[in-house]
Amino acid sequence: MSAGGAGDAGSHVLAVDLGTGAAKVALVSRKGTVAGWALRPIPTHHLPGGGVEQDPDEWWSAVAAAAREALAASGLGAADVRAVRCTTQWAVTVPVDAGGRAVGRAISWMDTRGGPHVRRVAGGRLAGYNARRLRRWIRLTGGAPVLGGVDGFGHALYLKHEQPAIYGAADKLLEPADYLNLRMTGVAAASFGTIYPYWLTDNRDPRRIDYDDTLVGYAGIDRAKLPDLVPMDAVVGGLLPETAAELGLAAGTPVLAGTTDLESAAVGAGAVRNGQGYFSIGTTSWLSCHVATKRSDIRHMIATMPAALPGRYVVVAEQGMAGRCLEWLRATLVDEPYEELERMAATVPAGSDGLIFTPWLGGVSVPTEDFTTRSAFFNQSARTTRAHYVRAVMEGVAYNLRWLRPHVERLARTRFTELAFVGGAGQSDTWGQILADVLGVPIRRVAEPRLANAVGCGLLAFAALGDIAEEELSERVPIGRVFEPDPDAVAIYDHSFAAFLGLYKAGKPVYRRLNRGAGPR
Repeated sequence: MSAGGAGDAGSHVLAVDLGTGAAKVALVSRKGTVAGWALRPIPTHHLPGGGVEQDPDEWWSAVAAAAREALAASGLGAADVRAVRCTTQWAVTVPVDAGGRAVGRAISWMDTRGGPHVRRVAGGRLAGYNARRLRRWIRLTGGAPVLGGVDGFGHALYLKHEQPAIYGAADKLLEPADYLNLRMTGVAAASFGTIYPYWLTDNRDPRRIDYDDTLVGYAGIDRAKLPDLVPMDAVVGGLLPETAAELGLAAGTPVLAGTTDLESAAVGAGAVRNGQGYFSIGTTSWLSCHVATKRSDIRHMIATMPAALPGRYVVVAEQGMAGRCLEWLRATLVDEPYEELERMAATVPAGSDGLIFTPWLGGVSVPTEDFTTRSAFFNQSARTTRAHYVRAVMEGVAYNLRWLRPHVERLARTRFTELAFVGGAGQSDTWGQILADVLGVPIRRVAEPRLANAVGCGLLAFAALGDIAEEELSERVPIGRVFEPDPDAVAIYDHSFAAFLGLYKAGKPVYRRLNRGAGPR
């Protein structure tokens, strides 16, 4: 963590970044600098039958502890905090009672138990969808419920049909950012962005979004269980006295509408202009940019959602497991600190001597939906070392982004001549160079890649409050290093990437036979 001195009144935003694996809290200034930050890990509970859950009370405990530590590290006081804003993992559902307390665990974006119910509701002959319903979903929302059941639509159906006691006790179904805001303010509301993964809203005008009765009818969800909606730049309420004390802040401090990590990361990457691309590699990976209008590419599972910048949209193209693949490797095959994994990967030449890793631990999400395909190492030999495995995992995640890139460019009607890089993987210089070589463009890594979500969230809060003009946002995100493509490595990776795609096509029918009864993910 970095420390800073005392500030002037209202000089910083307390930005809460609740990811899948940890809660980060940072004190972000109007200049985009971080005065202090702290992190607390969050456990995940894996259950039989595809269940993946987290405890919302553990979220809150982690956020409160990290907030107090970040404040202490920063040297700031409660009077220096202008506002609070949360940016979080999304497509995660928290059932809460009328008193604002969770009546069950949060259902994760990795949870597939709602899949059968989604397929029943959406089912048809057009790629698994009813054609009439699919047309309405795409026309109004920009996308459609994921047949695997991994979004709010699937979670709500799962609760209704398989956990009726929890569903009945729930006054509201909330996304993580909205749950945290409820704990802070006592107000149950969703932003135009956080409600997106429920596929129940008319998103055609990003400044005027509301539920569509027909879409709500498709789901059969009680309308009363859905939170009221507020614009992206709205103040939801003020900190309650008891939660202010837990966070170390002043009662009444404004709390702004929540954002998803994808929305905040775009600003934290400095990718503010329409068509200006960036990617994130944390637990998951995605490639995105802002666009002016709602667009969809249902064939490649790419859509747009309302951006945190009011009146615009941001591309949604999340690929699933990414940094999680390196965590898996460390837990199963190469039990070394991450610093050692970095050193090992740097000793192996580009292309890992022909070893290829496919990063589909949980199936393929985009640019195609394929929940039966799985990960593998291909082309091992007696000379393959642990270092080869480490580098091959980094390269496999980069190949996956390259697979996605032309589809995002086509949807956004742009060409990425450079890309910004954020997320925990940004700490690795080796990975940064691999990405430049695989993608074939300069990679601009922000100065604090681990804190990009929090920095973006903080800057968005200042912009919503009128303290920063939108056109000033990108200049407040410093770039730490630019990785230029190496022509020799680019040639090697061109060859390996063609093999990577070939392995997917050849393996698809095999995985389908092997995993037919396993269900999605």
